[in-house]
Amino acid sequence: MGELIGLVIFGAIIGALARLFMKGDQNIGVLWTIILGALGALAGSFLAGLLGVEDTAGIDWIRWVISIVMAIAFISIYLGMRGKNRR
Repeated sequence: MGELIGLVIFGAIIGALARLFMKGDQNIGVLWTIILGALGALAGSFLAGLLGVEDTAGIDWIRWVISIVMAIAFISIYLGMRGKNRR
């Protein structure tokens, strides 16, 4: 249960930071921000593991950056898919 709560909190932070760094208006709700941020965090942690930087001393800045970039990608994909279906 604690891991789920942590994932929701981490997803909210990563999703909010991703939306902050994106250009333009992202018309998505808080729930989608958390979901896509959590997906970005999971994908970022996975990629950091593949690169060998998942466990560093102090704050894992590289993992945070990778997670934010992945969340930006997921939000962009979501907005692109949703935009085409909303005619």
